[in-house]
Amino acid sequence: MKKRNKKVLAGIVVMIVAMLAFVGCGDDETAEAEDFELTLRLSHVFSPEEQLTKSMDLVADRIREETDGAIDIQTFPQGQIAVYKDGVEQVVRGADFISVEDPSYIGDYVPDFTAMVGPMLYNSYDEYVQMTDTELVADMKEKAEEEGIKILSLDYVFGFRNVITDEVIETPEDLEGLRIRVPGSQLFVDTLNAMGAIADPLPWGETISAMQQGVVDGIEGSEFTNIGNSIYEVKQNVALTRHFLGAAGVYISTDVWDSIPEEYQVIIQEEFDYGAVEMVEILENEHADVVAELEGHGVEFNEVDTEAFVEATAHIYDEFPGLTPGIFDMLQEELEEIRQGN
Repeated sequence: MKKRNKKVLAGIVVMIVAMLAFVGCGDDETAEAEDFELTLRLSHVFSPEEQLTKSMDLVADRIREETDGAIDIQTFPQGQIAVYKDGVEQVVRGADFISVEDPSYIGDYVPDFTAMVGPMLYNSYDEYVQMTDTELVADMKEKAEEEGIKILSLDYVFGFRNVITDEVIETPEDLEGLRIRVPGSQLFVDTLNAMGAIADPLPWGETISAMQQGVVDGIEGSEFTNIGNSIYEVKQNVALTRHFLGAAGVYISTDVWDSIPEEYQVIIQEEFDYGAVEMVEILENEHADVVAELEGHGVEFNEVDTEAFVEATAHIYDEFPGLTPGIFDMLQEELEEIRQGN
């Protein structure tokens, strides 16, 4: 009996020690969260007047407030610091940095993201948002994490991109010889060239003066970009090509993300998710007013031969390097299900 009692007592002691160790670990984790502080720089090319800038500022403010200042996201609009490929490269290198860019820039690491935002693909904001929630895109996100990129959102949609010039553009032939400024993304360059234009990937800071000086004949962008940057003061015609649905994703280094306590990760993720939904609702509600305002400034809008532009750009899905064979068909299958569901 004495031996048995000793064994029972020893077992109880082991259990108590284990429980104390577990409680101690919990205290350490709580202390880690309480003591944790991180400053992140968030960069994008949008002007202070555009909704994406306002949305990023709102998200940063809410995260700062909900974490009691532990996560301080400092926002840098209009290309003040690294943007486009350079911004995504900061993320891949593990910098304390958030890149907000078109998903085609993630295509440099996971090419299928380029197809996901390819030309002439979507008919509405909602189709795109539903696409980002499919298993097909979830697989792309996993591949991005293997490259060191944690995708916090893909859903900051800011409108269909159209061709803005002084010409009435209705067919690809009408774009021949016109030099159009595009972002420094190979997808944009290839698409505008396929549409008949001469694509010129100028830095955003040089774009307005380039149009004023006749270096380029126009740009491609949304109505929100047009009004937010006063493009209408330089170019007065919008051809409704709708060649891309303008969207921005939010990217952070996987190493940086993994260093953040879980309770703060939850807050960050929830706020970026909410910010995307909020922004889409705002822009959908404001689009008609923005069009009316542009028309009040003398801007004229014209429809185009959409099928001609679809045909002109279709080959991009077959020729763009690194795409999964059949990715265009996969995207079309997903879109068919989305459209049937709606």
